[in-house]
Amino acid sequence: MNISIKLRFWILVSIVAISGFSQGMLLPLIAIIFEQDGVSSSMNGLHATGLYIGILIASPLMEAPLRRFGYRPIILIGGFTVAISLALFPLWKSFWFWFLLRLAIGIGDHMLHFATQTWITSFSPKERIGRNISLYGLFFGLGFAAGPLMTGFVKINTTLPFIISSAISLAAWLTVWLLKNERPEHDMDSTSFFGTMKRFGKVFKYAWVAFLPPFGYGFLEASLNGNFPVYAMRSGIGVDAVALLLPAFAIGGILSQLPLGILSDKLGRRNVLIFVTLAGFISFTAAGMLENSTVGLLICFFLAGTVVGSTFSLGISYMADLLPKQLLPAGNLMCGIFFSFGSISGPFIGGLAIQWLNGISFFYVISTMLLLIFIALVAVRHDGSTQQANSV
Repeated sequence: MNISIKLRFWILVSIVAISGFSQGMLLPLIAIIFEQDGVSSSMNGLHATGLYIGILIASPLMEAPLRRFGYRPIILIGGFTVAISLALFPLWKSFWFWFLLRLAIGIGDHMLHFATQTWITSFSPKERIGRNISLYGLFFGLGFAAGPLMTGFVKINTTLPFIISSAISLAAWLTVWLLKNERPEHDMDSTSFFGTMKRFGKVFKYAWVAFLPPFGYGFLEASLNGNFPVYAMRSGIGVDAVALLLPAFAIGGILSQLPLGILSDKLGRRNVLIFVTLAGFISFTAAGMLENSTVGLLICFFLAGTVVGSTFSLGISYMADLLPKQLLPAGNLMCGIFFSFGSISGPFIGGLAIQWLNGISFFYVISTMLLLIFIALVAVRHDGSTQQANSV
């Protein structure tokens, strides 16, 4: 059945929303279950990295199958892996068994994201790529924000959230069968692991600056969710305030995702990224100065979410501007790799800062990181990269 490009797009972003839903559910749900079971906070934090470790393991191995089999089979395998892994959680309550399942979900989710991102960036016209990728980010954000609502079912039965999310994932997975398969544009290099490594080198050479926003988003999202609650309790910021502040950041990101994407189509990706990273730096610096005021923090978190909540999707769009279509699979993989590096390093660096930098606000760690990305974006101009990359 020949499905129109518009229907294909909406199926792909819906799949991404379900992926966001499962990720958003797992983070707080497993943390709550382990906390109730007396698992230490450090081991709980280690467990949470399983998802990102899965992404890093899978990334270098994923481009060759995509080029050989096309987008649809990769999405189907990834989606099925996530649905089955979620269904297996109630089977055996074990720290390391659950870690392996989380690893599998990381691999499955990354297959799904990699294939959908690459497919959307490949068929989107240049003048609408910002809008389309921002909708991709928006749907993931909506799913991620809805995921924690499933933790309420723990009071009824611990297995219920896993079963419900598995069933929802499976239902979304079935819609992918409606799509007609396509393959990425052919590249002269081999589709082997070494061919992927060669393309990674090319991609990094021409588009490295576009990977800094996904890194920054992974860093701040993971450190806000992982470190900020600990910092808040040690600094006398109430638990009730934390419950308000984190959703305020998420809501800000959801509201601005599409407008910033459309704006980047008109004003240029680099210009919008320069603005949002500078505004994010100012917002988190202000949060550091106003951390004794819940209302002040609420405003800062909302404004920060409004500007930097779109850095991941804007980074993908910027990467797609800088590279020819045959390098998009490798470019999308590297966006995922840099996001994972940020997600793993953020809580680690944030934890060190909380432990050792007494008297210095945790928010300055995030604002410094955003300032460094802002400086790199201002300093580096990559306007002619696509033409250069095409000639390589």
